[in-house]
Amino acid sequence: MFEKLMAAQQKADEIKKRLDTVSVFAEVESGAIKITSTANKTITAIDINEDFFKQADREELEELLLTAINKVLQQAEVVNTNEMQAATQDMLGGLGGMFGQ
Repeated sequence: MFEKLMAAQQKADEIKKRLDTVSVFAEVESGAIKITSTANKTITAIDINEDFFKQADREELEELLLTAINKVLQQAEVVNTNEMQAATQDMLGGLGGMFGQ
């Protein structure tokens, strides 16, 4: 039983490490601001178009940054949730023998 629990924990750790290598992207205003994140919700890049940056006022820039960041974090959450649900299904299948199933 303990071995199966340890294997399940190891599998979860492996998935978390793999999600660090999965990138998701979001952009606003036709690419004026582009954000990249890992599936573990770590922002890895922010790209602001130079022409947009020169024209935008502070309030507009802040608002669009928030929108882009929230979009990329939502995408990361979807990928993360899907991967964890799939892993949970696999782990539960493997743990079924512990409970006589």
